Amino acid sequence: MAILRSTFIALSHNRPLRRFLEQSPIGARLSSRFIAGMKLEDALRVAAAVNAQGMAVSLDSLGESVTSEFEAHRAAEIYHQLLDAISTQKLNANISIKLTQMGLELSQALAERIAGDLAQHASKSGNFVRVDMEDSRLTQVTLDIVRRLHARAGLRNSIGIVIQAYLYRSEADIEQLLADGIRVRLCKGAYREPHTVAFANKSSVDKNFALLTGKLLESPVYHALATHDEKMIEAAKTFAAQHGIDRSRFEFQMLYGIRRDLQRRLIQEGYRVRVYVPFGTQWYPYFMRRLAERPANVLFMVKNFLR
Repeated sequence: MAILRSTFIALSHNRPLRRFLEQSPIGARLSSRFIAGMKLEDALRVAAAVNAQGMAVSLDSLGESVTSEFEAHRAAEIYHQLLDAISTQKLNANISIKLTQMGLELSQALAERIAGDLAQHASKSGNFVRVDMEDSRLTQVTLDIVRRLHARAGLRNSIGIVIQAYLYRSEADIEQLLADGIRVRLCKGAYREPHTVAFANKSSVDKNFALLTGKLLESPVYHALATHDEKMIEAAKTFAAQHGIDRSRFEFQMLYGIRRDLQRRLIQEGYRVRVYVPFGTQWYPYFMRRLAERPANVLFMVKNFLR
């Protein structure tokens, strides 16, 4: 399992394979299980369909590590269009952004300015921006930017962050975020990290995920638990029930195309569910991380391709 995970993570950085798959009909077919489509209109269509099933949506225009300020602003413009479309079409949806797509590796000030503009737009339209967490090199700067933006007048309820349970530092990070009143999406983590910063085995990650879940659920702030692991979901449900935490105070989040049966079941049980819907032509790194995260996704992909 670890070898398969490492293989897919390594492939996520393979540029020749990425160019081939992102530009070929074969690639489009392979990715269709997990990617809503290539265009903004595809994402909005899928968001409306997911809403019709009683679930909220988080929209992600795929892309990361831009190489110019022009690319960063172009990526941000897609999100501004999304925020306008969400408002116009009255969708139950928000947006998820990566700071490297907003120019973080070019200039921290640039990424903070662009993210701040998006949070301001979201605030004016009654929406919300989630800042995705990337690899551990960027954890601290991402936290710093989100905390500064959250502290601005008018943005307090318009920006949140993602914390990855496989990092040793995450408990301390969550305690600080809770003190600041910042909304958190907790996930296990999907990047290749050294043993010096991250738990190496699944059982340790699961234990930390459960610990952090308890901290988030006891908080008065609205948080999200992002997992397809039924054991983690059941642990969260049990903790909430034992501590009298109403189901309206948190949500489960899952990825588009994965465990649709579980998504529907949670809705039927009265829990809130939000589906993370990615779209766009730069889908390859995201796609490979999904295969690395859960090898069962490989089987889904093969079946979908053969159909």
